[in-house]
Amino acid sequence: MGQARRSLQSGIKSTILGMVVNIVLAATKGIAGVVGNSYALIADAIESVSDVLTSGIVLLGLKMAGKPADSNHPYGHGKFEPLAAGMVALMLLGAAIVIAVESIQEIRTPHHAPAGFTLVVLGCVIVVKELLFRRVVGVGEEIQSTVVKADAWHHRSDAVTSLAAFVGISIALLGGEGYESADDCAALIAAAIIVVNALLLLHKVLCELVDTAPSPDIARDIRAVASRVAGVQGTHKCHVRKVGFDHFVDLDILCDPQLTIREGHEIAHNVGEALHAALPLVTRVLVHVEPVDDYGRRSRDLYA
Repeated sequence: MGQARRSLQSGIKSTILGMVVNIVLAATKGIAGVVGNSYALIADAIESVSDVLTSGIVLLGLKMAGKPADSNHPYGHGKFEPLAAGMVALMLLGAAIVIAVESIQEIRTPHHAPAGFTLVVLGCVIVVKELLFRRVVGVGEEIQSTVVKADAWHHRSDAVTSLAAFVGISIALLGGEGYESADDCAALIAAAIIVVNALLLLHKVLCELVDTAPSPDIARDIRAVASRVAGVQGTHKCHVRKVGFDHFVDLDILCDPQLTIREGHEIAHNVGEALHAALPLVTRVLVHVEPVDDYGRRSRDLYA
């Protein structure tokens, strides 16, 4: 199994785990919110339901991104991954709007304070969602998946909204009469937090869709590996773009100008093989051979 396939399977497993947990949490929070008279908890349940839906989108995006290249998509289907992440961000914004509107209506409507047991429910939710966030974001970082990391931050936003609800309900219970709306104000704050997370996520998605260069460390590692290949006297251009789980590389190497075409081709092939072996996420490499002349030496010094 190749690195991309292993990454895909890891992403799918973490997403399914998140969906199962969110289904259980959404039902628990929804029931507790209705019975315990807490709109903040009901808002939290709505957020968990949106988590289930967005995890479904994540799952679909991962499966589409994992499809092999074909005649219509010679560079593969990796862009479906950030597209799915963009849909997750938009659904986060939608959930935030629903929560905000309902929170304002609840603030304007007199009602009883939430029941004390809702705090126990929220405490358990905060712990579970934070643990889930750490697991999923770890997978996302390991496989360098934008959509899996988006799913993870969705879990973190759920933990944050639960924390806001916990604080709001605590204020309502401790403050007594006149503080009943603290619960709903907490839900409104949670909606604002969700909006911020969604906008940050959209920014990351747009960066990947327009082929913004990934971390400079990747290009540095590529240059280091290529420079160790026999016959390579330096490197010039090194452009990297992320497509789904894969990194595509355009690299110029500097070689002896007296080499034959066949010898230059052999060195370029060896560079590609070395990069595949040392950096598994680099799946496609285009190597261009340049002679080490005065221009080449200046370029080598510049990019060393």
